[in-house]
Amino acid sequence: MRFRTLTILMPVYNEVRTVGEIIAQVDAAVAADLEKDLIVVDDGSSDGTREVLERLDGLKTPVRVLLHTQNMGKGAALRTALTYATGEIILIQDADLEYDPKEYTELLEPILTGRADVVYGSRLRGGKPVRDFSLIYLWGNRFVTFVANLLYGGALTDIETCYKVFRADVIKNIRIQSNRFEFEPEITAKILKRRHKIVEVPISYYGRDRGEGKKLSWQDGIGALWVLVKYRVMD
Repeated sequence: MRFRTLTILMPVYNEVRTVGEIIAQVDAAVAADLEKDLIVVDDGSSDGTREVLERLDGLKTPVRVLLHTQNMGKGAALRTALTYATGEIILIQDADLEYDPKEYTELLEPILTGRADVVYGSRLRGGKPVRDFSLIYLWGNRFVTFVANLLYGGALTDIETCYKVFRADVIKNIRIQSNRFEFEPEITAKILKRRHKIVEVPISYYGRDRGEGKKLSWQDGIGALWVLVKYRVMD
C-alpha cells in the first residue's frame, strides 16, 4: 500500500510556554514524502495556551484547533482528535518539548515499508540522547512495560512513550475508553491483543521535571497496571 497522508494529533493542556515552539517544529519537520496536517485539541487550558493557539499564523502545515470546555485528560483529547483525523497514518505528538519532530521520518519508515502496523518510539533502546529520567519514573515505566509484555506476550521496552504511530485503519478500529494517561497502556494492550505488528525505533528524549510542567505521577503508574489487568480479560 502506498501512503500519502499523515495526521499528527496533539493533545494540549496548560502548555503556554512550549506550544507555539512545538507547533513550529512540527510545521518544519520532514515526514518522509507524506502530506501532513495537524490536529490540536486544547483540553481546557487556563494558562494562556488558547490565546497562543488563536494567534497561529504563517504555517505551511494545515492546522485544526479543537477546544474542550473543561480538562478531560489525554485519552479524551485523543479520542476527540481521532474523529477528525483523515490521514492514512496517524502520529501522536505531545505539546511539550520532550520529543523531537525531526525524527518523524525514522518513526514512519517501518510503516511505509510494510514492516509494521504500529511504531513506538522507544527512549530506552539506546543510541539517542536521553535526558532527565527520574529514578521513580524510569523504574515505574520499566515495570509497567514488563507487566504489559508478561500479560500480552510483547517484547516492548517503553509503552509510556508519547511517540506512537499507527496505520489509520488500526487505531480507528480500536475503541479507546480511557480519558487520562491510561490511554498508553490501554492502546498497547489492545494492539498486542489483536496481534498487530509493532516495531520500536530509538528516539531522543529531553525530559522535564514536575517544576517544568511534568504531569505524570505515581498514581498514573497504579492506574496503568489496573488498565493492563482489566483489558487482559475485557475488550
